[in-house]
Order: sequence, then structure tokens, then C-alpha cells
Amino acid sequence: MPLVVQKFGGTSVASAARMREVAEHVKHCRSRGDDVVLVISAMGSETDELIRLAGQVSDEPAGREMDMLVTAGERKAIALLCMALHTAGVPADSYTGSQAGFLTDTNHRNAKIVSVTPRRVSESVAAGRVAVVAGAQGVSTDNDVTFLGRGGSDTTAVALAHGLGADACELYTDVSGVFTTDPRVCPTARRLPRLGFDELLEMTAMGCPKPAARSVEVARTYGVPLHVRSAFTWEPGTWVVDTESGMQANEMERPIVTGIVPDSSQAKVTLVGVRDEPGIAAKVFRTLADASVIVDMIVQNVGDHGHTDISFTIPAESADEVRQICEGMVTTVGFASANTDVDIARVSLVGAGMASHPGVAATMFETLASEGVNIEMISTSPIRISCVVAEADVDRATVALHTAFGLD
Repeated sequence: MPLVVQKFGGTSVASAARMREVAEHVKHCRSRGDDVVLVISAMGSETDELIRLAGQVSDEPAGREMDMLVTAGERKAIALLCMALHTAGVPADSYTGSQAGFLTDTNHRNAKIVSVTPRRVSESVAAGRVAVVAGAQGVSTDNDVTFLGRGGSDTTAVALAHGLGADACELYTDVSGVFTTDPRVCPTARRLPRLGFDELLEMTAMGCPKPAARSVEVARTYGVPLHVRSAFTWEPGTWVVDTESGMQANEMERPIVTGIVPDSSQAKVTLVGVRDEPGIAAKVFRTLADASVIVDMIVQNVGDHGHTDISFTIPAESADEVRQICEGMVTTVGFASANTDVDIARVSLVGAGMASHPGVAATMFETLASEGVNIEMISTSPIRISCVVAEADVDRATVALHTAFGLD
């Protein structure tokens, strides 16, 4: 019998009625001959509420206790969903991350999976039952409860699918798949029926919110087929497979551009008057790395009279922290000042066909110029071109590029 791991996000199980719908869907899947394992997120915005409560009782809650707190949301959800399955006549067992065999490192709030040994889950499936696993959690090598971070349920589902040797991993969410761009920005955005791992990994890294980038990386590494689909319409969504299998049967060559990804969650930091000598950039970015700051695009200007400017992008939520860190380096590392701009955004072209087609960058820059959009920074990979623009211009840039590359 085919084995399918199905992950349901917070909006998909946000109420008792939604849980009953999920239970009926699982019952239908079993009736057609599938074995099913579920991975469940906390209900609705419960994780946000738990984090808010923690902030009310402590200014700096300990990471260990935060993980114990936020993972309670998933434990609550799996118990309730098991009850819904029992009522629907489906035998089911609930498992926490540790019970399901997830061993993680000791990094609280954003732990990484070390190994998955899903013995109890396999036994449940072999007994004809549905295993319901709490997403985004595990137990550390120090035997503490750990949280995998935002989007961790996606990663749980993919890792579990690999550990069980499942035929596919279905990620159910509040959207019907992966689109050519954000439908809220561009009404002509289209759902992509199939997509390659490399393309989706670039899209999620550049700001596509679903699925979580970590889950795509695990799926690509272990070859786990993904199906991103809606838990509200139950219609087929987007299949994500290896690049060759991702091509349509009648598609001789891949499209040049697969998708346009806008991202308004970025901020830009510019270090002015940096000494232009070996080792200075290393000191700057080592200091940021030691503070767990994620740096994306980096541009260094040509040196002038022994000094240069370095600009880089960071998550906007880190802007205040990074500003303080950089101001502390002004005298220790040696530069004139650190300027932060939170009113920027990034727009990216992604497509496997870009690697073999000239003129993509030229078309992108011409399109932005025709819209009066100024480019502040540029970054590329073999299948991606990203530009930093003013936040006020990013929606207009996205729509124009979507049209320019024939995605409407």
C-alpha cells in the first residue's frame, strides 16, 4: 500500500470543525488504499499567543523553557486530531517529536534535526493505524525538548517521509500550491503544476513563504517528492520533484523564468569608509555570524584612497540588533559610520532555463527602468537574479516583470 505523509499547517487545523474535515479527508485517503501518517502544527495563531504570554512574564525567557512552552501547542493539536479521527472511525495514535524518534542538536528555539528513527510510527502504520506526529519538535542530545523554529512542521514532515521511506509528502496549507508570483500582488499569477527542487529552493530562499526553505532542502537532499496543496479545496496543487522529472511531458525545454518572488522583509546596512585592506570584511561578517545574524546580498564598492563602502541585506526584524552591533564595530574594526535602511525590498527572477538563455538580466533591468524603478543592489546565481529596490516600488516591479517574461 502507498504510504503518504501529510502535513497540516495551523490554519488547516485552526478549529474543531477544521479538524473534523481533516479527519474525514484522512478517512477518504485510507479508503482508496493509502497508509497515512500525519504531521500537525499548532492550531491557528496559538504559537504566537504562547510567545506573547512568555513576553509578559519575562523580558528574556530562557531558550529551554521557551521550547517547552511553544511545543505544547503541537501536542494539544495532535491529541485533538486523534480524537477527531477516532470519532470518524479511524484508529490513530498521537506522538510527540521525541516519541516519533526526532533527535536534534542542543540549539533551542531553532534546533536542527540530527537523526530520525521513527520506530513507533512504523509500528503504528504496520498495525493499520494512523500515526499523528507533533510538528516542529524533537528531543536534544542533552535530552531536552527542542523546537525546530518557524516552518519546522514542514521540515518534520519531509524528514519523517524520508525516515519511513514514504512514497510522497503532502504539505497542506491555506494556498493551493506554488504560484508564478504572489497572487495578492499580481492577479494574473498562475499555479505551477510541477516545479524542480532547485527552483523552489531559490524561491523560498528569496522570500516565497511556503513551504519552509529548510524542508525543501531536506527533500532535495533525500529525493522526497513534495505535493504542496490546499487543505480547504483539496484540489491538486504543485508537485516538486527533481529538475528532470519536473519537466512537463510535452516540454522540450524549460521556461526561461519560472517565477517572480517579491520580498519586503529585508533591510539594507551600509558600512561607510571601511579600511580597504585584507581581513576587515572577515572581521565584520564574523562578528555578525557570531551573533547569529543572517546576511544575504553583499556588495563592496571599488576602493578609493584606501577606503571603501560595504552594503549587505539582512532580515528587517534584525535591523535594530545589527545597527547596535555595527555601531560597536566602528572603532574596533575601523569605518566611519553604519547606515540602516528598512524601506527596501527585493524582487527576484527564478528559473532553471535562465542558465542557458542570454539577455535575461538585460530584460529585467530594461523592464524596471521603464517602470522608473531604481536598482540599489544586484545578486545572481545560475538560476536567479535578485535586485534590491525601494519598498514602495516592489509591487509595481513584480507585476511588470511577470508580464515581461510571459507569465501572465
